[in-house]
Amino acid sequence: MGKLQVSILIISSLLFYAYGQPALLLLLLCSASINIMMSYMTVYGSVNHRKLYVTLGVVLNLAILAYFKYGSLLAHTFMDTSKGLGHYLIMTPLPIGISFYTFEGISLLLDVYSNRHADVLTIDKSIGKHVTKTLFFISFFPHLIAGPILKAYEFYPQIKEKSIKTIDWDYVFRKLTAGYFFKMVIADNLSNFTFWMTAPYFQTLSSITLIVMLLGYSIQIFADFAGYSMIALGLAKLFGYDLLENFNFPYISTSFSEFWRRWHISLSTFLKEYLYIPLGGNRKGHVRTYFNLTITMVLGGLWHGAGWSYAVWGAFHGLALAIERLINQTFRIKIESRIGIILKGCMVFSFVTLAWLLFRLPFHDVVDYLKAIGTNVHVPNNRLILVCIIIYSMPVVLYHIHYLMPADWRLNSTVNRYKYLANAIMLFLIAVNSGPSGSFIYFQF
Repeated sequence: MGKLQVSILIISSLLFYAYGQPALLLLLLCSASINIMMSYMTVYGSVNHRKLYVTLGVVLNLAILAYFKYGSLLAHTFMDTSKGLGHYLIMTPLPIGISFYTFEGISLLLDVYSNRHADVLTIDKSIGKHVTKTLFFISFFPHLIAGPILKAYEFYPQIKEKSIKTIDWDYVFRKLTAGYFFKMVIADNLSNFTFWMTAPYFQTLSSITLIVMLLGYSIQIFADFAGYSMIALGLAKLFGYDLLENFNFPYISTSFSEFWRRWHISLSTFLKEYLYIPLGGNRKGHVRTYFNLTITMVLGGLWHGAGWSYAVWGAFHGLALAIERLINQTFRIKIESRIGIILKGCMVFSFVTLAWLLFRLPFHDVVDYLKAIGTNVHVPNNRLILVCIIIYSMPVVLYHIHYLMPADWRLNSTVNRYKYLANAIMLFLIAVNSGPSGSFIYFQF
């Protein structure tokens, strides 16, 4: 039975994906087939054609992603959407998880071609085994629809028979409990109140209410996506597979570069390895480095969604990274005082939170929202929204504060005993205080 583990997981994963959109399972299988064939031919095909195979594979991956994800954006921008090709493109469905499994396929092709990880990433000579491993790598259901983005060299070595005796049940329990708590209690309840950020509702709310709602959305998007990632890690571990942490307390960051080392780690490392470094990284002078940072983040923004507001969001982060690097290189200022570090952390969090407006609202509404913050200073506060957002945000705040505590305090046996109480409270709140069921925010990406 152990030899059938991978096959059973593949079948289960494909059924899982097909449950919501059965027809789009064919697209997933098409994408997997392209990566299976091109990666195999890159290794075992003609040596003179290796570059052709990997280039063709990457182009086909990007073409599928462009058509299904960005066809509608291009149609709305450049075409008449009432008829012809423009109308056809805007009617094209967005396959769930396409951004994630496309990037994973590209990582496989580039890693095989570069041979950088030959010690851990080997392509089986048996085409049957290669099909099985690659299809499993791409379709494994815990990460399939919202990440973390896997890299072939990290996952392939784990594909082998597993034993129930090796499962870390404490890790599984903690990840699943925290993940479902973050999603169902924090994110889903906050969605009731950040709903009022949309037009035309925000026009009548006070400046303070608008600011607190924006802070609440910043907490919501973290709880929603980090919650999914925790669930994915817990489920994967339940089957004996280790996925890398995708969030590492990002809201304690005191620089923009640190934020991107802590937020959506699988995406930021992918962009660094497969886009920023190939563009030249920081090896071709300061100006080129700033350009590489900005273009990488703009493309990273577009990865999140087919809308120009996402590109603007990426540009904001790219410019912030470039300016931060310029200041550090020019002035070499080191802020080591506690107050200085706190102020830097507040500045980074404020910028990141402000930029989330581009995720929540269309671009023209973002401008109106900011205007409303400036003009609605005399409008009475909505106390219900303020109190509820503060209450539901506190667990995430405490989660980050706990991480900032000294290591010896966090490892203290008395403190550890309270962790079991915290897990019990989270389970209780999941049962009695879950918010309205809603899909994960990153499902749309």
